[in-house]
Amino acid sequence: MKKRVYSILLATVMVMASVAGCNGTGKTGEETETQPAETAGESEKGTVDTRDAVVVAMGPNSEPESGFDPAYGWGAGEHVHEPLIQSTLTVTTTDLTIDYDLATDMQVSEDGLTWTVTIRDDARFTDGEPLTAEDVAFTYNTVKENSSVNDFTMLKEAVATDDTTVEFQMEKPYSIWPYSMAIVGIVPEHAYGPDYGEHPVGSGRYIMKQWDKGQQIIFEANPDYYGEAPKMKQVTVVFMDEDAAYAAALSGQVDLAYTAALYADQTIDGYQLLSYESVDNRGFNLPAEPASIDDNGNTIGNDFTSDVRVRRAINIGINREEMIEHVLNGHGTAAYSICDKMPWYNEEAEVSYDPEGAAALLDEAGWTPGADGIREKDGVRATLNILYSANDSVRQALAADTQNQLRELGIEASIEGVGWDTAYTRALSEPLIWGWGAHTPMELYNIYHTLDGKTAEYSPYSNETVDQYMDEALAATSLEDSYELWKKAQWDGTTGVTQEGDIPWIWLCNIDHLYWAKADLKVADQKLHPHGHGWSIVNNVDQWEWN
Repeated sequence: MKKRVYSILLATVMVMASVAGCNGTGKTGEETETQPAETAGESEKGTVDTRDAVVVAMGPNSEPESGFDPAYGWGAGEHVHEPLIQSTLTVTTTDLTIDYDLATDMQVSEDGLTWTVTIRDDARFTDGEPLTAEDVAFTYNTVKENSSVNDFTMLKEAVATDDTTVEFQMEKPYSIWPYSMAIVGIVPEHAYGPDYGEHPVGSGRYIMKQWDKGQQIIFEANPDYYGEAPKMKQVTVVFMDEDAAYAAALSGQVDLAYTAALYADQTIDGYQLLSYESVDNRGFNLPAEPASIDDNGNTIGNDFTSDVRVRRAINIGINREEMIEHVLNGHGTAAYSICDKMPWYNEEAEVSYDPEGAAALLDEAGWTPGADGIREKDGVRATLNILYSANDSVRQALAADTQNQLRELGIEASIEGVGWDTAYTRALSEPLIWGWGAHTPMELYNIYHTLDGKTAEYSPYSNETVDQYMDEALAATSLEDSYELWKKAQWDGTTGVTQEGDIPWIWLCNIDHLYWAKADLKVADQKLHPHGHGWSIVNNVDQWEWN
């Protein structure tokens, strides 16, 4: 605790020195020509305090390394959100169904191979040029060719048939295409080049006015936006680690700052703690095949977890509510699936904490308690090594809590921090604490569907029936029909990926996203946040206001 207090005090000094010395411009003292806080009005504490500007602190990992180019991850990946600078064809609503942004209508052919989208005719880029279907087609063809984050192999080609109509010609049916259209910001063909990410031109709610790399980004409202004018005219995003963000709130330097459960029992004068539910899921894989060595010398599978009774025992032997209290100070919800709270979630995934039932399953599998309480079978001890990302304190704590709970079941677990350079390979034979969660059923597909007819990508598992349901879901002619098929992939009454099925993954909790916000700042209602404690909070910053 003393170390944490010292870190906060040091961070406070650094934050105050940074604000006094740099003011976010990278210049010091008298060299500073423009101070972003002053451009919007400055309070006695040196923070933006006008009625139409806000300063938001995000983590350093939220800064887009490749800039604001949708082809290189802006608006997608782990930090999926609706781009502020660009417009998207569709948006997801608070209940995670689909609504329109640029689009005014969309139709899909009976064979599912052609999506025809009509767009509005009053959208203009911030350089004054009209946004047409040619720009939409150009954007999607560019993303297909260059995307380093999203998979667009299902798209054959986008073609503009007139100024307001674009056809998406698909390689195969893809019923959830509207969810993909919600995260791809439209770029102008005439103003797109290698440096677009650093100098983006869009048609969205905001214009990027300044980017001081490693420090801050300043957005200003787009005066020519076709939709409702943003209430927040200026949004400044500063990048800080957790201690610095907390210190910035303590010193009044920011209006809203992301924070972690570790700080949830603290108080900050003039601030309130906001908590938003998420589908930011934490869980671990259990390799569902016996151990073997592949052609590259890597171990694939795990003899202990290949027995489905062991996997089922672990799933009902974890007390999720207790874990949430211990690790997250109560700021989370129990997770049973990668699809929790989504329109395609199957409630059959839910289980009750049942240590007696877990013990009975382990007994049935032949794993009986030894003299020290650790179970044994044929002279082999029941052991697991649980991996976690070495620089993630929450995943480490979840691994440790899992270790303690497994000990109560008679399973001896060790925990080990690893880097992502080796984690993916080692997860093919050992459980790894993962973070997932997105506003698309493809999250389920990417985790459980067999890759190249062999096993799933991230942990050895294969079920032809589950694959078939997901393939049929993608080939469905409507989103609503696809939802039922995604549910069957989870459990159809006979097989699936839930407790009575194969249960190759154990889901622990969905982490609430926490923020310190000034008491008089009214943050608009949030939809479920996806994985990544970053840009999702400002999805609707244009609707925020000061009381």
